[in-house]
Amino acid sequence: MPFNLLILRRTYKNVNRVRHIVNVLLKYGFGKIVDQLHLGRFVPFRKRLKTFGQWPSLKSPTVPERLRMAFAELGPSFIKLAQILSTRPDLITRPFADEFKKLQDRVPPFPTEYAKKIIEEETGRPIEEIFYRLDAEPVAAASIAQVYHGTLLDGSEVVLKVQRPGIRDQIETDIIILTAVAQLMERYISESIFYNPSGIVEEFARTVRKELDFTEEARNCNRFKRNFENVHDVVIPKIHSEFTTDKLLVMERIDGVRIDNIPEITRLGLNRGRLARIGVDAYFKQVLEDGFFHADPHAGNIFALKDGRIGFMDFGIVGRVTPELRETMANTFLALIHKDFDRLIEQYIELGLVPEHVDLDVFRREFRMDLADFLEPLYGRTLKELNFAEYMDTVTRLAIKHKMKIPSDLILVNKAMLILENLGWELDPDFDFIAAAEPYAIKLVKERVRPARIYEKARKNLMEVGDFVALFPKQMKLIIRKILKDDIHVKMTHIGLEKLIRDMDRSSNRISFSLIISAILLSSAIMHALKVGPMIHGMSFLGFFSFGVAFLLGVWLLISIIRSGRL
Repeated sequence: MPFNLLILRRTYKNVNRVRHIVNVLLKYGFGKIVDQLHLGRFVPFRKRLKTFGQWPSLKSPTVPERLRMAFAELGPSFIKLAQILSTRPDLITRPFADEFKKLQDRVPPFPTEYAKKIIEEETGRPIEEIFYRLDAEPVAAASIAQVYHGTLLDGSEVVLKVQRPGIRDQIETDIIILTAVAQLMERYISESIFYNPSGIVEEFARTVRKELDFTEEARNCNRFKRNFENVHDVVIPKIHSEFTTDKLLVMERIDGVRIDNIPEITRLGLNRGRLARIGVDAYFKQVLEDGFFHADPHAGNIFALKDGRIGFMDFGIVGRVTPELRETMANTFLALIHKDFDRLIEQYIELGLVPEHVDLDVFRREFRMDLADFLEPLYGRTLKELNFAEYMDTVTRLAIKHKMKIPSDLILVNKAMLILENLGWELDPDFDFIAAAEPYAIKLVKERVRPARIYEKARKNLMEVGDFVALFPKQMKLIIRKILKDDIHVKMTHIGLEKLIRDMDRSSNRISFSLIISAILLSSAIMHALKVGPMIHGMSFLGFFSFGVAFLLGVWLLISIIRSGRL
């Protein structure tokens, strides 16, 4: 409770930002949500009256479209949130995820003078003592940073990533507000609990704070460079750590063309099939061998070099895969390749995707039927004919239907693989994505039965058994002692009781409010009859004023009832 109160107090300090968010939500037709969250106090009464009754027409944009437009208008924090949510259709449903994918992280650039000032403040040196040349205009401008090209005094061509002035404070402010809004949603909108608003905000805060720390990105880049030091065909840029801080990142410039620039790749005479194979091999190495992968592999972050190699950029968003998850993913790939439905379902259960309360026998039967409807037509096809992107999309839809819990890192893996398959098909229409995965999957499965690995697993299991044998008598003695002392407590959870209490509170409040209005109206009638106070045209001024107050309060009550959708 103290934490919640602290959040709310800090939110009120940023009341102008809260008011702006509420106004934008009203603008795009989310007045009902504003009322349900009790945020109407941030909107002038006259504006609430103006928006009353303005319901979206049949020709107006859909709810996902309107929410996407609202997030775009609310700026960098909400754009980032939408981009993160676009990778979680299991949380927000497919229509919202598809709509959020349309949001592009494009904002007007800030003046280069500010960027130079930040560079000098972060390095503690004048520009002239660091760079032989620094471009006057940025090559890219995003919500968190701007990118410049430059040349160091030693002749090294570099890329500079300079953080936007004040962006940290703005994002922290929005995180505070979003946290408070998430708590209000869980309190007042019971249906929202299924989507876990607080969990979404926590994931967003964790991701965006990592992106704000450029030293974290530098560490990620250095780790990738170590992982690929023996892979000649993959280039990871060198970090100039002497100039890198949490607000400034200076790295080696990779001279190449975007991986989706097919005309330029063709003009350079590069082998497109080889480029596709190098890029996909690099990702399977990251996911299935290193357990540390680039989680944002869009075309702007992958370059084809003139000598036929591939270079990676932008390591702000990374994912991690545990050895257990890598093993299960390998088995999933093999199950897909061999079209083994039952084994595929067992891998999903082993991944912990199925909620605990679900009847596993029923789940196996129903999920297999749904999965078979999609995978059965694949029998008789060659590996080249399998559409991995379509497969992943269908499995995600099935996960939503069966309310499976998909880990965020697994979602990042799926997102990366889908992007990679699309890039592979652009480079080489005959590229066989699943066949490229098979050697890595087989290698992981062989690793699973390696004697040293089996011994290590057996050792861990024996240690767990030993711990259980040692602790069991103590735990039993503690339970018996509590039983003898009559100190056993049973915790009961009333499902839906809080919603009932809230509804009862809301109903009693409305009844009390109605009684107050009735009392004011009755008082107004009495004052008119007894001609209390000053008279205007034969009417009591106090009585007329009381009637006006009662009328406004009555309209306010009517609006809140209509907005709640419960007449």
